Amino acid sequence: MPKDDLQVMRELMESHREGFALERHFYTSRAVYDNDIKMFWNRNWIWVGHVSQIAEPGDYFLFDYGPESVIVVRDRDGDVRAHLNVCRHRGSRVCLEKQGTARVFSCPYHAWTFGLDGRLRGGRAMGPDFDPSDYGLFPVQVQIFQGLIFICADENPPPLAKSLDRLARLSAPMGLENLKLAHEASYPVPANWKLALENYLECYHCAPSHQEYSRSHSLKDPADVEKYGAALRERSAAIGLPVEELDLTGPNAQAPGSDVYWRRYPLFPGYQTGSRDGGPLAPPLGQLTGHDGGATDLAIGTLNYFLIYADHLVGYRFVPRGLQETDIQIAWYVRGDAEEGRDYDKEALTWLWHVTSLDDERIIRHNQEGVNSHRFVPGPLSEMEWSLPGFYRSYFRML
Repeated sequence: MPKDDLQVMRELMESHREGFALERHFYTSRAVYDNDIKMFWNRNWIWVGHVSQIAEPGDYFLFDYGPESVIVVRDRDGDVRAHLNVCRHRGSRVCLEKQGTARVFSCPYHAWTFGLDGRLRGGRAMGPDFDPSDYGLFPVQVQIFQGLIFICADENPPPLAKSLDRLARLSAPMGLENLKLAHEASYPVPANWKLALENYLECYHCAPSHQEYSRSHSLKDPADVEKYGAALRERSAAIGLPVEELDLTGPNAQAPGSDVYWRRYPLFPGYQTGSRDGGPLAPPLGQLTGHDGGATDLAIGTLNYFLIYADHLVGYRFVPRGLQETDIQIAWYVRGDAEEGRDYDKEALTWLWHVTSLDDERIIRHNQEGVNSHRFVPGPLSEMEWSLPGFYRSYFRML
């Protein structure tokens, strides 16, 4: 009897060589992709936005991944809730607009009407024995950390509270709860989501592939991090930013999917932030008193990554749309009271990670094209790809 794709996947997981990339099957099998959505994406925390994007009761936005759609909304009591965007009658999408303000959610198919809290308020002509309380929208778990909104479709999401409590002191001076969305963009790439995420997790490619990034960011070479790190720690402390690192990933994580990582690293001399000319881009975040010429890598869970400069935050997602269809989604946030045209220029603010993402689309696309070849065999990972084995272990554990 021939093996099915998931049995092949299981055998490849068991035989995976530590320190090597994943086998071709993980990026080319439809059954593996469907399993990724079911067992990895649905069971992990996913960063979807910031509370400032739903400031008033009734404000909502949709977040979609794979075949799933989630309504993120502020309810009448001011709480942030999330619901699967699936009518409990015949399964139609309930909410069709990407964002907006609503008093209720009314299914466009048969007009079942749901409150902002997800409860069914009305289902027409359903008979005397019909109990609306049994047919509310499916709830999605919500976790908010200093204004950042995370959702999980599973009833038992990975525990994050203890790790976030340890992170809170380090990030508090950034004032993340007081941010505003300056711009967001999506860069579609014809590749499996894992190749897009893996590309973000390593900087082995940074020097040859990202000329603009490599002019300013020392992460392309660990020796540069060591060379400029001491001076950065002094400057960070001077503007009110703690200099400790936090690594609650892999074996240090409370549970699979509970990873939290915080590390600040230096930009090259002459660069105060991630700008074209090295100059400031926006007012300092939170309680910070200036610019220190550094950037913080922040990871929460296994799917959510942020780069925080002294004057803006860049959030990254690698959202699956199909087996080899992924959206690289980027959001730029500035201090909540900053005004475009007065305090920041949107084009200047977004320049670096726009051009870098265009580079990423190109190299990830070519990566997938090569992986699709029947002759592809994974090679050994570089020392500069040190974070990939940790991702593979987390991925295997969740599956």
